[in-house]
Amino acid sequence: MAGPGGNRVGECVRGVTKGYVRAMSIGSAIALIAVGAILKFAVTAHISGFNVQTAGTVLLVVGIVGLVLALVYTFWYADRTRQTVVRDERDPRY
Repeated sequence: MAGPGGNRVGECVRGVTKGYVRAMSIGSAIALIAVGAILKFAVTAHISGFNVQTAGTVLLVVGIVGLVLALVYTFWYADRTRQTVVRDERDPRY
């Protein structure tokens, strides 16, 4: 049965099965690490009531945890849930 995009329901599109969304990918985790490192080590501004270095540390830690979880999911968990379907579309008479 074809879905709205012409793909079969439940069919993989670009490696991601429809209906499943990753909370954080490797790229967004690296972006958080980069922003956190910039705020932690490069910004020297002082704002009343807000510590920029602490915010950088929080983003740095969240990015590292997100990167570890994304790598675990990508290389460990995803291989166990992937199913390979082989369809033989040849005419069975030959």
